[in-house]
Amino acid sequence: MGAQPAILAEAKKEKKPFIRRAQPDRSQRVRFAVQIAFAALNLWLGLQFYLWVRFYELGGVGPVVTRPTGAEGWLPIAGLMNLKVLLLTGHVPAIHPAAMFLLIAFLLISGLAKKSFCSWLCPVGTLSEQLGKLGRKIFGRRFMMPRWLDIPLRGLRYLLLGFFTYFIGMMSAKMLEQFMQTPYGLIADVKMLNFFRQMGQTAAIVVLSLVVLSVVIENFWCRYLCPYGALMGLASLLSPLKIRRNESACIDCAKCSHACPSGLAIHKLVQIRSSECTACMACIASCPSEGALQFSLPQGKMPEQALPRYRRAVTPLAMTALLASIFFGVVLFARATNHWRTNVPSAVYRQLVPNADAASHPGLE
Repeated sequence: MGAQPAILAEAKKEKKPFIRRAQPDRSQRVRFAVQIAFAALNLWLGLQFYLWVRFYELGGVGPVVTRPTGAEGWLPIAGLMNLKVLLLTGHVPAIHPAAMFLLIAFLLISGLAKKSFCSWLCPVGTLSEQLGKLGRKIFGRRFMMPRWLDIPLRGLRYLLLGFFTYFIGMMSAKMLEQFMQTPYGLIADVKMLNFFRQMGQTAAIVVLSLVVLSVVIENFWCRYLCPYGALMGLASLLSPLKIRRNESACIDCAKCSHACPSGLAIHKLVQIRSSECTACMACIASCPSEGALQFSLPQGKMPEQALPRYRRAVTPLAMTALLASIFFGVVLFARATNHWRTNVPSAVYRQLVPNADAASHPGLE
């Protein structure tokens, strides 16, 4: 109750109507639960995929392990390649189709609900966020890059995205499908796993450096280097859902801007159009004034006395339902149309998986 007189005094000073204290916010608890659930799903897929690889590395000894198709979500480049093939030819590629459908699901999520994939679902984003919280506990504050350095560094992830899209764009649909059918393309997922299993000194130093930087500077990888996040950010510009600020209810305390992990000046804007917004709702959770901030659809001019419950806001539970509907809807569609699994004969895997290190990229041969 101690903060209420200050809120009312500030509202009176600014000649604003009576400001109602915001109800306790559950968005961060709900979002954390979704993050943990999706991270657990990825850990389960990763473990099953590792056991599947070991089955073939050991010569097919032991119980048969089914290849978890969902592991293809870690092949975004393959997803982009297959998406181009689909757009140009109208048919779904046979190799790693799940990578494409998962990419489509995440693009749909970003196109409808800002870059929420990064802050609600992405396991790397979850880890990065937790490392940032650890840094705040250690140092007692949040470190941000100076603006003159922050802006050009943010361009790095778009350069990386441009690099990948340029080379994919230069390849025809036929070339892309032929690439996927090479030994390297068939076991690209195994190559990805082996990168982490057999990490060299240089790669280990780079990964450790990224971890340390993420402790010191919140979301370092996501903010400056992740091309996948850059793609989701571009898709998020189409989103009809945005963080919107009700100027008549705002008390100009700037707590929302201080809480924003992307460093956006939310307290100065009417709606957040930036591709940096991840719809994490941390700004809403920090707001002390009811109805001042909401994640909502566009709306016409509202009378100042209109109650917040009449606004078209998306609650944390509704957000969870939206993300789940898109994710599982796309997966179920792919399964129902028999375009989910990569149907490669076991004999091919028996030959390629144990010799994955010998499968070089076709462009480097």
